[in-house]
Amino acid sequence: MFIKRFGPYFKFLKPVRVQFALGLLAGIIYAASSGFGLPLVIKYLVPLVTEPDGPTGWKLLGILSMVPAVFIFRALGSFANSYLMAFSGMHVLEQVRRMVFDHIQSLPLAFFGRNKVGDLMSRVMGDTSQLQGAIVKVVDSLIKEPATLISAAAYLVYLSSQENDISFILIALASVPACVLPVKIVGTRILKKAGKAQKQAGELNHVLNENLSATREVRAYNLEARESERFGAACRDFLKKSLKVVKYDKALTPLIELVTSFAIVIALYVAVVNEVDEGALASILAALYMCYQPVKKLGSVSNTIRKAEASLDRLEFVLHTVDTVPETTAPQSLGSVKGQISMQRVQFKYTDDSVVLDDIQVEIQAGEVVALVGPSGAGKTTFANLVPRFYDVTEGSIRIDGIDVRDVLKSELRSHIALVSQEALLFSDSIANNIRIGKPDASLEEIKAAAQMANAHEFIEALDDGYETEVGERGSRLSGGQRQRISIARAFLKNAPIIILDEPTSALDAESEHQIQAALENLSKGRTVLIIAHRFSTIQHANRILVFDAGKIVASGSHSELYPSSELYRSLYDKQAHTVHTEEDRLGEKKS
Repeated sequence: MFIKRFGPYFKFLKPVRVQFALGLLAGIIYAASSGFGLPLVIKYLVPLVTEPDGPTGWKLLGILSMVPAVFIFRALGSFANSYLMAFSGMHVLEQVRRMVFDHIQSLPLAFFGRNKVGDLMSRVMGDTSQLQGAIVKVVDSLIKEPATLISAAAYLVYLSSQENDISFILIALASVPACVLPVKIVGTRILKKAGKAQKQAGELNHVLNENLSATREVRAYNLEARESERFGAACRDFLKKSLKVVKYDKALTPLIELVTSFAIVIALYVAVVNEVDEGALASILAALYMCYQPVKKLGSVSNTIRKAEASLDRLEFVLHTVDTVPETTAPQSLGSVKGQISMQRVQFKYTDDSVVLDDIQVEIQAGEVVALVGPSGAGKTTFANLVPRFYDVTEGSIRIDGIDVRDVLKSELRSHIALVSQEALLFSDSIANNIRIGKPDASLEEIKAAAQMANAHEFIEALDDGYETEVGERGSRLSGGQRQRISIARAFLKNAPIIILDEPTSALDAESEHQIQAALENLSKGRTVLIIAHRFSTIQHANRILVFDAGKIVASGSHSELYPSSELYRSLYDKQAHTVHTEEDRLGEKKS
């Protein structure tokens, strides 16, 4: 069962197979020293104390030298086994985590909409550790502990040949199968409880991640107490579920000891009745201890396997998730992209079967700037997300320069598309490296040129470290306008023929909006541009406006054409114009 369940993951041991094999060999040396060596030493040491006429001279030194010799083998075996297993385990853990992380990178955006970030973090960090334990520690224990048991049993057989009585051995060893019953019962319980505990660990991570991602909002709305209570509730639930795992895990050893204690008493009674000498009796005790100690540890191994199974179920949920935006098996090359976009009878729906876009038919010419407007939830963002294949159409087709986007490798398709989002996401790195994302091999001169076109060069140069300034987590050390201009510089550097602008100025002040608007107009020249806009000021340079409502394009044309003919467009425009005028009047009154 263990091999069948975890066998496919043993491949991660291949790069460290030599170290792992040496670790197992060291474990066997440790097992032999413990199971056979220690009882043998005790057999000869006890008479030195209990018998007045014991050995002397070189014979005494020879017997005494057995003690350090056995313990040297045990110590070296223990150290080498522990170190090499840890070495192998860390390498396995790294590979497993990278495998899970790499697979996550290939999954579509829809997957992240259905799963919490904190839970995914728990699977990548926590559940992979459990799988590592099953692959390395369990295999080690399944070799080392049986070797200790066999060595101890071998010593008892050897002793029986010396003492001519094996009845106490048979009685002692007869209790070993009886230890399997509590192992099986407890293991089944642990599997169920461990699954619940790991799931709650994901929920705890989710609460923590959500809180740390919204620190400003928490303080702005005085949510500190509520968040502390929410995190405390998640902690209490995790503690409750974890303690149930601990309860069954820790109950196993006492149960095994209880079963074996009766067998040891009976075995010792038989040994005393048969007048076994003191040295042999002491060695019997040591050998019996070495027999049952591995059984207890194997019970713990069983629990580790059960917990690892629960974690493996959670990992395989991620690993077996199929990419709903699959790569084509016969890719076509886009070549030199002009940027003409064609959507024919496009329909799109999410997994809940609610239609988001319905019967979309539109032709966007190369170099055309097209604005997408409409109420929230009308399908504007989804429309734009279909072009770089963040999602695939349910029906119909999307073509770029006449080639269906599903017939192009995603990496090639996206290399011709630049995205400037509403929230400019910067990585915790230097400004130069954040701009360089647009072109990984770009020189500093190219980066500066892109920053100048994005109206970002001046403020960057004014910083103490210039282009080497660290932006902080998610760009927290920069203002919203500065982050957005770096994002636009990134798009300039990429020099893609198709640009998607997702409400790029919706969260900025008037001054920042003016600077960014100028940069965006510069960026749009000679490129096909899709602008998702709630602010009509961002679409002044658009060649055409598409009006969305309930997943359909209900109107198309310029502002002068749409304002008198489209009631929805006129309503949206007038509402925003009223809001802008009210804000200007308020600011004017404040200045006066």
